[in-house]
Amino acid sequence: MIAIENISKSFADKVVLAGVSGVFEKGKPNLLIGASGTGKSVLLKCIVGLIHPDTGKAFYDGRDFFGSDRDTIIAVRREIGMLFQGGALFDSKNVEQNVMFPLSVLTEMSYPEKIERVNFCLKRVGLENVNKKMPSEISGGMKKRVGIARAIVNTPNYLFCDEPNSGLDPQTSILIDELILDLTEDLDITTIVVTHDMNSVMGIGEKIMFLYKGKKLWDGNKNDITHSGVKELDDFVFANKVMKELRKAEKL
Repeated sequence: MIAIENISKSFADKVVLAGVSGVFEKGKPNLLIGASGTGKSVLLKCIVGLIHPDTGKAFYDGRDFFGSDRDTIIAVRREIGMLFQGGALFDSKNVEQNVMFPLSVLTEMSYPEKIERVNFCLKRVGLENVNKKMPSEISGGMKKRVGIARAIVNTPNYLFCDEPNSGLDPQTSILIDELILDLTEDLDITTIVVTHDMNSVMGIGEKIMFLYKGKKLWDGNKNDITHSGVKELDDFVFANKVMKELRKAEKL
């Protein structure tokens, strides 16, 4: 479980996050949703320590991430897996080398041990026999799956996914969503997914936090989101054509 308290962040005179608090549950995909520019990715980067918030705290299973000593911070970071927007693969490394990278940096595993773990993770995300391919030789959906394999190769307790479906077709997006859900449940980890894709929200939205202009206006699950009573959330949800049709059907 990850808990955040009163996280705020400004850049110059622009307030991006204003006192955001919440709990992200273990074993469930926790979704951060909201329109572009509302602070989702900044909040994610604050939680993992890529950006230091102006105020606030983040607790990883009770450990105060911002207020701990260096050894505790390093220990927490070793338990984090990150899927960056676009996959962020190293263009100069092949698939195998990309997935192996965290093992080389963070562990003392032997080369055969690392190869075994890489192959296991590639198989887990549905990619076999692509070890020697370069990122330029595989599709966008495959790049995302390689990115997920790299994110889980170090057996993380916490998985962060920043816009995992950006640039993907609807069918591939569903496959990525289902993979994230399966890994979260199978590995019993705390997963936080930044998205503005309503198909993802309605597909895997076990726990959802809605941000609007840097503030948390609502949290709940996919079953409650269409009846939130929050105007800003309704405007966001029903801007999607599919969701408009759903609401219309409910009124019939």
